[in-house]
Amino acid sequence: MSSDHIVILGGSSGIGLAAAQRLQAAHRVTIAGRDPKRLAAAKAALGDVRAVALDAADPEEVRTFFASAGGVDHLVLAFGSGRGVGPFASVGLDDVRKGFEEKVFPQFACAQAALPLLRKDGSLTFIAAVSAHASMPGTAGIGAANAAVAALTPILAAELKPLRVNCVSPGVIDTPWWDFLSPDQKAAAFASFAGRTPAGRVGRADDIAKAIAFLIEDDYMSGQTLICDGGLLVAA
Repeated sequence: MSSDHIVILGGSSGIGLAAAQRLQAAHRVTIAGRDPKRLAAAKAALGDVRAVALDAADPEEVRTFFASAGGVDHLVLAFGSGRGVGPFASVGLDDVRKGFEEKVFPQFACAQAALPLLRKDGSLTFIAAVSAHASMPGTAGIGAANAAVAALTPILAAELKPLRVNCVSPGVIDTPWWDFLSPDQKAAAFASFAGRTPAGRVGRADDIAKAIAFLIEDDYMSGQTLICDGGLLVAA
């Protein structure tokens, strides 16, 4: 096993959990999440990882977490938000603001707080979404939040070098993010997206975990956003 320490914030479910599963065989992994039940279940499933309860939107909790994290070689910011979805003419500004508060500001703040502990030539990986790059009606709010995350990537890659800074923008991925829909609604939505996607299916969390692992392990990758969406963007 590598001595590298990988910290995954938002590692208790979905993409973050899949990344922990993929990376733990070769690295020391710490996961953090705000839902104690999900965190306990993730810890039980993963086994030999450190699991820490953390609300990434709470600056004091973030400072305390990183103060006790020890050295960090690679940081993955895998938490997100479903706020800001709806037609531009009627989407509520409060909902859009909440999306930034749940995703953009915590990713920004967690990256800042981690800097003193991050290995100088390690890596930082943001998670945005394909809505940052697409032109899908009804996604102006959530797309703006994800675009803000993606925009940090080249700026910080230049500013923080030799730290490598990258981003993954997932497409439609079968994770708990979609649990706001009923099972029938989710099945219909996934069938629709699969029919429009050149890969012929929606994504799995491990599809994104593979992209995260690539960005961590390839030390020639920096300043890049990988759009991992099965081709949905080019088919839109």
